[in-house]
Amino acid sequence: MTGDKGAAGANLGLVRSHNTALVLGLLRDAGAEGISRLELAERTGLTPQAVSKITARLRAEGFAAEAGRRASTGGKPRTVLRLVPEAGHAVGVHLDRDELRAVLVDLDGAVVAGRRAGLDLGAGAEAVLGAVCAVVREVVGDLPGAGGGSLAGTGSLVGVGVALPGPLDHARGVLHRVTGFPEWDGFPLRDALAERLGVPVVVDKDTNAAALGLAVGGAQEVVGRSFAYLHLGTGLGAGLVIDGGVHRGARTGAGEFGHQVIQLDGPPCECGARGCVEALCLGAVARGEIAEAARVLGVAAGNLVGLLDIDGVLLGGRTVAGAPDVYVRGVGEVLGARARREGADGGVPVRTAPRAERLVAEGAAQLLLAPLFGRGDA
Repeated sequence: MTGDKGAAGANLGLVRSHNTALVLGLLRDAGAEGISRLELAERTGLTPQAVSKITARLRAEGFAAEAGRRASTGGKPRTVLRLVPEAGHAVGVHLDRDELRAVLVDLDGAVVAGRRAGLDLGAGAEAVLGAVCAVVREVVGDLPGAGGGSLAGTGSLVGVGVALPGPLDHARGVLHRVTGFPEWDGFPLRDALAERLGVPVVVDKDTNAAALGLAVGGAQEVVGRSFAYLHLGTGLGAGLVIDGGVHRGARTGAGEFGHQVIQLDGPPCECGARGCVEALCLGAVARGEIAEAARVLGVAAGNLVGLLDIDGVLLGGRTVAGAPDVYVRGVGEVLGARARREGADGGVPVRTAPRAERLVAEGAAQLLLAPLFGRGDA
């Protein structure tokens, strides 16, 4: 990396312009082999002069570097540029009901450090904030400039993304009545953490963060541009990717999948309703009836598929991770039966999501990194 090691943190305005984001995205996609300025101009539609100015600034600030030279047709060899992954980092935190997991991710999306700790989400705001801040400071400890109470001097740190169960207001970073923990209603988690850490913080639902991570990681190439990520862990929710972008809804509340009622007057749910799919699923899991839990999840997934006509379903969460084949088979059988009733050739494909243990935390980091590469859904 060239230039000042603190450049990435001090010059975020540089990488947040639209045209620069386009160039950065192509540099990242090109990988270690790199891409020439001429190719950048052709693929972005920018003039060669504009590309030269942008890449010169990126090189001066350490975000781009030469990757060698490539033969051209008739002229001198072209200089090839590549992204410098270590020029920027973000922390992703998965804040669950009983544990938290933090990862440090570079511009390429690679995890370079990680931590995990027990947590009681009902222990009160001060205890939870203290635990999150401690783990974040620990995970960034090897970055230049890290140390002390504030992380503002941690040069390559873009910020911290925090993902946790909803409902919540993503735009304002304010929690609503988190299922099972109503005392968090109205708490300004984003601002409280930003004040303590001294860096930008973004807050989102765990399922949305996971869906973003999957979209950035190329899940569309496997399941299509529109898919649902169903997360069954200590609760149940959905992250929706529609036409390649995360769908949060008008009030950022989309994806409260676990609280659709599928059994009138069914067992009580912690949300206050009865017969929610979350209560039915987790109840079956508690009884050791995993196949029944998968069937119930499949019925709810079928409602989602019928409503949105999505390309595929990805399953994740620690409960799914305990018996992935059972859940994939159970949900797939329900969706297949639904497709046959409707006269379709086959059901919507069902797969387990990759990187199950770290998926939400990695997606939370992308809440900060993805906008640098032009994604407007982060």
